[in-house]
Amino acid sequence: MHDWNPDLYRRYEDERTRPAQDLLARVPLERAARVVDLGCGPGNSTELLVRRFATAQVTGTDNSEAMLASAHQRLPQVRFELSDIARWTPDAAQGGAPDLIYANAALQWVPDHETLIPRLFAALAPGGVLAIQMPDNRQEPTHRLMRELAAQAPWAEPIGDADRLRTALLGIGGYYDLLAKQAAQVDVWRTIYQHPMATPAAIVEWVRGTGLKPFVDRLPSALQASYLAEYERCIAQAYPPRADGRLLLAFPRLFIVAQRKPS
Repeated sequence: MHDWNPDLYRRYEDERTRPAQDLLARVPLERAARVVDLGCGPGNSTELLVRRFATAQVTGTDNSEAMLASAHQRLPQVRFELSDIARWTPDAAQGGAPDLIYANAALQWVPDHETLIPRLFAALAPGGVLAIQMPDNRQEPTHRLMRELAAQAPWAEPIGDADRLRTALLGIGGYYDLLAKQAAQVDVWRTIYQHPMATPAAIVEWVRGTGLKPFVDRLPSALQASYLAEYERCIAQAYPPRADGRLLLAFPRLFIVAQRKPS
């Protein structure tokens, strides 16, 4: 997959940052010495962590050099690292176990949650918190249509198995069960945000920055244009104008906040 586009991602930064704020508001820590932002993107979530924990050592990690460059430009005082969440472990040279591991809209791209989530939780310091937010919109029209079109000619062959392009979530009960026996407390919930959008093209632009990217990246340029044109046509049918002429984009998100027992 091609590298991420920070400028495209940040066109809807206010809407993308709102769930990050909601996640952080439920973190039950008064202070933290070390905070890690997994999948920090262009640094919008990292900035929230720096404000909340002003005296903490905050580190942002991402697997995109473009995103890290954007984040560093935004927060030059913060340490940012190139890393793969699937293999990430705390750096002993940087202080060891974090008090907060925070992952906003990142883990849906990482496989094997049955192993990943307990591993991240175990990496925390005693009393530390694992805070996760993930889009839970695979069954929304935006994402159903991506897969349906990807199964049709002429796009099916270059895209391949569309169901493998994003990790299937375990659901609220599944994540609770992964953590409940080891945790002091587990808070899990699901919120459906409603975003008024100006046009079908605006919805396409939104998802091109994230969920649509793996589909489009696999297509040669000529097929990209036809796929996006047909996708936008389908989006226009799936999201009719509301009373003010705007389209209402429903965006479900799943949240997990789990705290380790103190030593």
